[in-house]
Amino acid sequence: MAQIEASSPHTMNTYGRLPIALSHGQGVHVWDVNGKRYLDALAGIAVNTLGHNHPKLVPALQDQISKIIHSCNYYHVPNAEKLAAKLVELSGMTNVFFGSTGLEANEAAIKLARKFGHDKGIERPEIVVYEKAFHGRSIATLSATGNEKVQQGFGPLVEGFIRVPLNDIDALKQATEGNPNVVAVFFETIQGEGGINQMRIDYLKQVRALCDQKDWLLMIDEVQCGMGRTGKWFAHQWAGIVPDVMPLAKGLGSGVPIGAVVAGPKAANIFQPGNHGTTFGGNPLAMRAGVETIRIMEEDGLLESAARVGAHLKGALQRELGNLDGVVEVRGQGLMIGVELARNCSVLTQRACDAGLLISVTADTVIRLLPPLIMTEAEADQVIAILVPLVKDFLAQ
Repeated sequence: MAQIEASSPHTMNTYGRLPIALSHGQGVHVWDVNGKRYLDALAGIAVNTLGHNHPKLVPALQDQISKIIHSCNYYHVPNAEKLAAKLVELSGMTNVFFGSTGLEANEAAIKLARKFGHDKGIERPEIVVYEKAFHGRSIATLSATGNEKVQQGFGPLVEGFIRVPLNDIDALKQATEGNPNVVAVFFETIQGEGGINQMRIDYLKQVRALCDQKDWLLMIDEVQCGMGRTGKWFAHQWAGIVPDVMPLAKGLGSGVPIGAVVAGPKAANIFQPGNHGTTFGGNPLAMRAGVETIRIMEEDGLLESAARVGAHLKGALQRELGNLDGVVEVRGQGLMIGVELARNCSVLTQRACDAGLLISVTADTVIRLLPPLIMTEAEADQVIAILVPLVKDFLAQ
């Protein structure tokens, strides 16, 4: 049996990894190097949209690798235009910039907002951001993030952010009243790292209207909650609104690193040649992965499936756990579900792993489930069968 150390002598000790190493996967299951099988209810943190070793995706990626993996942005990449056109079609927006990560996408959104302000003659643009938000770990996205624990030790943070609570339109108006430097409002439709906290539909509509009234950019971070996870392509679409700027990543390439910023008419032409760029963004392999991921999602009806299976999973969790002492709330939408407990439950990540289930605990007290969108109701029942006893045992301690 291979021994997997909790840390490695040559990689930086940044992740607090569990002592397992995954070898291969099939569908919603993965195996470690010792041959133990796990039910994957995390999908690489909302990345593996199509699960593992998908019979339609893998041959397409093999084909692309045999042709060309990377070319620089001095040249056109046909699949970049194809993927951009599809994202424009699905979003109702107009143009796309491609990067490699969600951090890169959010960083680009922040730059877009600042350039938008400077183009209007605002020397020190300010962006409204939210409590409990998570937008990345670069200095700018860390500054936009609402988590003091991950910010600690990295000051001074970047200025130009105004922080407000979720779902409180009066607080947003009060925080920005009389401030001529505000240029954008920036948030996640459903906060992932923050604990699966949802923006209400009425609030989303109110912020869209306020941004229109004030000539601000509405920037919605769909990095974790987008790409079909909630049962619509993008979670904000449940409110029937369209943002001006929308960062994407994670599930867009179903495992291949990819990030994107989709922009509407108000923001689509802010960047001009020389304003922004990236080495790996828009490379042929990532673009093929994005094109094929969306094609397969459409062919296999995965949005409808995510809504149906997610409702089944959430309903079962609510029935089994919702009324127990120590359970604060079961919440989420589609296959993005959180179970908040009344105390720190980080130990459940390891306990679930021991029981053959991959999950995460975020914000210390929230069990987070982000399974591949190919998960069936029967597989969701297997998640319940493993997770519910673990939670009950934990609550009894």
